[in-house]
Amino acid sequence: MIRISLLLRIFDSAYMQRWNDKPRPIEFIELDKQAHKMVIAYVLGKLEEENGGISWIEIIEGGIFELLQRIVVTDLKPPIFYKIKSDPEKYETLRKNVVKEWEQLISNMDDEFFQRFNDYFSNYEETKNKKILEYAHLKASYWEFKFIKNINPGGFEIEDVEKNLIDQIERYSELECVKSLSAKPSILKFIDLCAQLRFQARWSNLHRIPKTSVLGHSLFVAIMSYLFSLTNGASHERTFNNYFTGLFHDLPEVLTRDIISPVKRSIPGLDELIKKYEKEEMDIIYKLVPEEWHKELGLFCENEFEDITDPSNGELIRDGDIIKACDHLAAFIEAREAIKNGCSSINFQETLITLRNEYDRRNIKDINFGELYADLML
Repeated sequence: MIRISLLLRIFDSAYMQRWNDKPRPIEFIELDKQAHKMVIAYVLGKLEEENGGISWIEIIEGGIFELLQRIVVTDLKPPIFYKIKSDPEKYETLRKNVVKEWEQLISNMDDEFFQRFNDYFSNYEETKNKKILEYAHLKASYWEFKFIKNINPGGFEIEDVEKNLIDQIERYSELECVKSLSAKPSILKFIDLCAQLRFQARWSNLHRIPKTSVLGHSLFVAIMSYLFSLTNGASHERTFNNYFTGLFHDLPEVLTRDIISPVKRSIPGLDELIKKYEKEEMDIIYKLVPEEWHKELGLFCENEFEDITDPSNGELIRDGDIIKACDHLAAFIEAREAIKNGCSSINFQETLITLRNEYDRRNIKDINFGELYADLML
C-alpha cells in the first residue's frame, strides 16, 4: 500500500528552489526541472528505439529514484555533489543516508521496488538508460542556466558554470539518440514547446504556495500513476502508458492554457468545447514529431482519462480511471498545501470538499483512494 506520507514527501520538490544563489528571471523549481528532464528522456528514448533496445521501466524508475535522491541532497550545490560522487567512500555514505531517508516510506510498498532503489546508485555502470537520463538532466539544467546567463552575463562563476555544463553534455554526444536529436530541429521545438508548461502556473488566478506549474503537476501525476501501476502488478506496456499519459496529459494546455474546474463547470458545454479545441490544436504538436509517434502521443493527450484495451486480445493497456484519480489527488494535495500555507481561497476549500466527497470510500482497481483522502484530512 502506498502511504500518503510518501506522496507528500515527493511533493516537497514543489517547494525546492533551484539556482537560488543566482539572480533569476523566474523561479526554477525542482519538480518542474525533473518533469522537463523526463520529457527530454522520452524523446531520446523514442529516438533510441530506432537504434536498438532500451528499458522504459529503467528510465522511468531511474527518473523517480534520482528525484528521491535530489529531495534529500537538495542543500548540496552541484560542484560539491559531484566531488562527493567522485569519491566512492563518501558517495557510499551519502547513498546509504538517502536510502535510509526513504526506507520507511517505500519499503512496505513493494520489496523489489525498494531493492531496486537501494541498488540504483550503488551500480556505477553507465547503462544506455542511465546515459539518457543524465543527458536529459544536463540539457534541462542548461535550459535554465541560459535564462540566468541572459540577465547576468558577466556574473560570478557564470563562465565556469557554462563551460562545465557544456563539457558534461559533450560526454554524451556519441549516443545515437543525441546525434538524431541534433539533426531534427522540429523535435527540439517539441521539447521547447513542452518546456513552456514550466511557465504556466496551475490555479493561475489564485495566490498559492507553492505555485506549481502545469508541467510539474504533470510529473506528480505521472509518478503517482506509475506507483499505483506497480502496486497493481500492471504489465510493462500498461505501466509505460500510465506514466507517460500522466506526464503528457496536459500538453494541449500549452496552446489553450489551464482553465480551472469551477470556470469549466460554470459555463454549460465549455469543457466539451475546450476538449474539441485541444484536439484541433494537437495538429500543431503532431507536426513537430515523426508521424510514427502520433498515435502514441494521441493516446497520452486525447481522451487521456479513458481505459484503453488492446483490440487484438482485450487486455488493458492503460488505466484512464487511475490517471484521472491521480490528477484529482494531485489537485487535492495542491489545494491542501495552499490552505496549510495560509492561502484560504474559497476555491481551495471547494476543491477539498468536492474531491473528498467524490472519492469517499472509493476503490479503483483495488486501490483505496478513499483511505488516501482520509489520511490527507488528518
